[in-house]
Order: sequence, then structure tokens, then C-alpha cells
Amino acid sequence: MKHLPKLAIVGRPNVGKSALFNRICKQKIAIVDEAEGITRDRLYAESEFFGFHFLAIDTGGINKKSKVPFNEEIKRQAEIAIEEADAIIQVVDGQVGVTDLDQEVAKILLRTKKPVCLAVNKIDNLDQMPLMHAFHGLGIERMVPVSAAQGWQIAEMLEAAFKDIPEQANEEEEVEEAIKIAIVGRPNVGKSSLVNFFLDEERCIVSPIPGTTRDSVDVSFGYEDRLYTLIDTAGIRRKRAEHEVVDKFAAIRTDRSIERADLCLLMLDVQEGLTTQDKKIANRIEEAGKGCILLFNKWDLVKGFRMEHCLKSIEDEIPFLKHCPKLFISAKTGRNLDKIFPVIVEVYENMKTRVTTHQLNKFLVDAMQKNHPPMIMGKRLRIYYMAQVDVNPPKFILFVNYPNLMTDTYKKYLYNQFREVYPFDGAPINIYMKGKERKERPFSSPSHEYEHHHEDEEENEYEIES
Repeated sequence: MKHLPKLAIVGRPNVGKSALFNRICKQKIAIVDEAEGITRDRLYAESEFFGFHFLAIDTGGINKKSKVPFNEEIKRQAEIAIEEADAIIQVVDGQVGVTDLDQEVAKILLRTKKPVCLAVNKIDNLDQMPLMHAFHGLGIERMVPVSAAQGWQIAEMLEAAFKDIPEQANEEEEVEEAIKIAIVGRPNVGKSSLVNFFLDEERCIVSPIPGTTRDSVDVSFGYEDRLYTLIDTAGIRRKRAEHEVVDKFAAIRTDRSIERADLCLLMLDVQEGLTTQDKKIANRIEEAGKGCILLFNKWDLVKGFRMEHCLKSIEDEIPFLKHCPKLFISAKTGRNLDKIFPVIVEVYENMKTRVTTHQLNKFLVDAMQKNHPPMIMGKRLRIYYMAQVDVNPPKFILFVNYPNLMTDTYKKYLYNQFREVYPFDGAPINIYMKGKERKERPFSSPSHEYEHHHEDEEENEYEIES
């Protein structure tokens, strides 16, 4: 596996660490806000500096005396980042000058004996350069004036930070592509607890107070010779509960996490069942075309409740969830967590499965023999053939005579029959229809084998995409 040097960005609150992190990564990953305590967990992102690849780590502000919620946990997360980093950047506010907290942070960093660079932030032009001289007393030799807001001197800062990092630490190696998993759900259903159990370390702050996680936190690791990337997302709240701007940002980031994941672990509180908000999240997953596994958490707290009752109510509410694997777990005790990864691999493979046109046409013959399409206004729906045009998620097209003859009832019948023959557990299935064109010669029956050339197949795919 490729080893990437880690660069930790630390400092007291409100000096611009997250803004600098976003600037280094060239994308808006961390939430930037003037309020103290916005960044809580450690955030990781791969970045590149003139061909030199590394992992940047954003941390919360270090302030022993702060009264913000989770201050001790934030401080602990920063300490872990400092411990695992190969190089460290301390960020200070050039406009404010040296503070007691800056001195405390500098002392901590110098004791690590690791390469430390001082980034004097908010120096927006050459006229403000003299402001940096006030920071010589911190004892950090490498000092670079920067502006996270303007993107000024970022390259010079990274050059100073990586001065002692050997080039061989950045050699490219072929690595297996990781399965990207987004852990989604309402606030306080146990998402961060699940990540912590998987990794057996204090990777994310765990708290019983809803809304602890604001950012999306990516964690890469290996399990039984497979690589995974876990995305521990901020819980999605109802719109009226989004009192803070950062909560709205968190909801947006959850949507982005779903978009860039291969599949999602939808965590539900088994005591509360499927709520309206859970339904919305499930619909987002299906609309994004992502695989889905249902995790009913806090099963250790349930007494006298049968799994069958819980499953039936969910399958009646959201048809897609009927075809998703379901596990009853306890992130707190570890119950059934060892069963999650085999199911993840199964769903991941289902998302990439292809079915041949010959097999699909055989399915159509059997389905239509059991139940013929209805006659509407003297006309009957004819399905000429079916073909798969894409994977991840699986997409299929039905070539028919007149799409308007396809009733909702018969469409549902074909869908259910298809799920019985090709379960595609956990994968959303998209089936489209295409009406005949007069220049095309329709087949006499669906059982007629589809004789085609590669050129024809490519043409059909193009038409579907357009």
C-alpha cells in the first residue's frame, strides 16, 4: 500500500486552520465558520504539492480553558493528529499577534521533535509582512506568512513543512481500489460508535448529544485483504431543526458523501423504527443509485420485540428497502458487527453485475407466459427484448412497441419478477422503456433471440444516455 506522509494542521481556535486545510486540498471539505468549536473530529484529505502526494489533517482548536461543548474530546483529537503526523503546521493569526494559547501550542509541538512550520495567517499583502516578526518568540525556526483566504504563499509554506520528509516516502505503489462506504442516518443513531468499533481507536468523537459530528470524516483501513474507506457523515436533521448554519452545511455534506460512496450503511434506531426522516434518507440513496444495507442499531436495548414486526413495517413503507440486506446490531456491544463486511462485499459485487441479453430475454418469456400484458383500447403491449446498458447501479432498457401501454400494475409485476430471478440484493435497479421507431424491424416475440452486432449495441447505449 502506498505510504503518504501526514501533515497535521493545528493551532488555537479561530486562526484559520480549516480555511487553510481547504486551500491546501483545493476543495471545500472542512466547515469554515467564525464560531469556536466548529471542527471537532480529525478530517483527512489527500492532496498534492508539485507531484508530492500527502495526507492533510485538519484538527479542532486547542484551548484547555474553553467552555465549548466537547472541548476535551476536540483536544484529544488534535493530540492524536500530532502523534501520527510526519510534519506539523501551527497556524497563528497575524492580525491578532502572539497569545498565551499560541505559546502553549508551540511548546507542545516543539516537544514532539517533529518538523514544525509556523504559518502566520491573515497576511494578505506585502505591507503586512512586518506583523510576522512578533512570532519569533515562539521558537519555531520555519516561519512563513500566508493568507488562507487569498491563497498566498501556500506553496512556500508546504515546501517549508516537507523540507525534511524523504522522497522515498512518497513512492507510488499499485493499490487495490477501496470500497467507499457512507455511513448515513439521523443524528444520534450510533454512526460514530460504529466507526470507532471498526477501527478500535478513538477516531471520531462519540457523544449521546445529537449533532456531534458536523463534518464528513473519511477513514481508510484494511479488513481480511480488502481495502475500505468509511465515511462517517453528519446526521441529517429535519429542516426545522437546522437552527445553525453549520447544520445546513452538514446536511449538504451528507448528500455529497452519498454521491461519492459506492454503497451506504443506513443506520436506524431500532427503538424508534423507520421515521419520516429515515424514509427521506433511503430515497436519497436510491435516487443517487447507491447500494444500501440497513443496520438496526441498539438491538441490545430492545426487550420483547420481534425482528419480523420491524422488517414488515419497513418493507411496506419503502419498496427499495425490501431488497436491501438487513442486520440487527449493537455498535456499543459489537453484536453482529462481524457480519457487516461480507454483506458489504456482496452488495458491492451486485452493483457491478452484468446479465446477458440472452438471459434477460429468457426471463421476459417466462414472465410474460405467467402473466400476459393487458389489452388497452384494442392494443396490447409488446416487449421485443431487454438489455442491460450499465452497471453501478444496474440499468436496463425494455424495447417495446408503445410505452404508454405499460400500466403501473404490469410494470410492478415485471419489477418483482425480475427481483425474484436476479435479486441484486442492496442494489437499486433502473429499468427504462424505449418505443419502437418505424425504421426499426420489431421482433415477432420476446422469445426471438436478439441478433445484433457490437455497432448496434453501442448505438442503443448512446440513445439511452442522450
